[in-house]
Amino acid sequence: MFFNESWNFFLFPVNRSYFWPMKFLSTFIVGLLFPWYLCAQQVPDTSFTFPIRQTAYQKGEGPVIYIDQAHHNMHTMSGNFYAFSKLLIEDGYRVQPLVSYIRTPDVLSGCKVLVIANALHYSNLQNWTLPTPSAFSKEEISVIKKWVKNGGSLLLIADHMPFAGAAFNLGKSFGFEFINGFAFIIEKTWPPILFSLEDQTLEQSLITKGLKDYEQIDQVATFTGSAFYAPDLAIPVLSFQENGITFQPDTAWQFNEWTPWENLERYHQGAIRKFGRGKIAVFGEAAMFTAQIVNDTLPVGFNSPFAPQNAQFTLNLIHWLDGVKEYQGDIRIDQNVDHSK
Repeated sequence: MFFNESWNFFLFPVNRSYFWPMKFLSTFIVGLLFPWYLCAQQVPDTSFTFPIRQTAYQKGEGPVIYIDQAHHNMHTMSGNFYAFSKLLIEDGYRVQPLVSYIRTPDVLSGCKVLVIANALHYSNLQNWTLPTPSAFSKEEISVIKKWVKNGGSLLLIADHMPFAGAAFNLGKSFGFEFINGFAFIIEKTWPPILFSLEDQTLEQSLITKGLKDYEQIDQVATFTGSAFYAPDLAIPVLSFQENGITFQPDTAWQFNEWTPWENLERYHQGAIRKFGRGKIAVFGEAAMFTAQIVNDTLPVGFNSPFAPQNAQFTLNLIHWLDGVKEYQGDIRIDQNVDHSK
């Protein structure tokens, strides 16, 4: 990091020839994102419906998906993950809230996919400052790890600080290490981060290919979030390049010239891996998997004009976690409809 008194801003290197005014970026982030994303009203967009061409299962005949609500989660089935739950129910899954701690294996009995999104330790509920203790006890982490190893599938989502810190221990038990900060692309703070096949930030995988030709994904949008280190056995899905950076404040959304930062080249915001007989998918952003309205007017998630493929991406991801090989549901809409528009 370099300080230039004559210009009164801070500069940091991204590579040998690329610099950015840190103070300007921090002010820009706080000025644009803080007022609406943290303080403003965020409500689920209950009107959003994605036209699934062929459902994975007949209505109510799919496997059980639990959405964790026992760990002070910011995203719940009837709340911020309403659109996520609605999408999976439309696809034939039996989606249920999980309201008890995961202290014994029987809690997950009958569950095919466990979704944990933005869990939080009770001490951080009204206090988004360091420290950010684990949202999960050692006992729960052990149970979840064994459950996945024995054939369960876990979707772990942890947004920007403090959520990344709260999920760190659980992620690390599978080899993923969250950075407890805020991930950005340094050229901009809005529109959201666009990961694409064209620039190789969206990496080709079973998630981008889907099971049908019309399910192929070439771009996904995320809305701030965190970044993480992925183990060698993981398959990257969303990858940062040299223009990615994470700020790690001691208080959420409070940035200044002393805020620690780290370049995100070789870090990720999405990755998958097999673990024993099970599977795990890890993502550093939650809004990409749902539809919300901010300040009564701003669509964020599935309903955003920047994210026309996010809903199909979500279905592809759940199908991979579930192990779907062939669809059992009825063909419901014209096969020629282009979901990317």
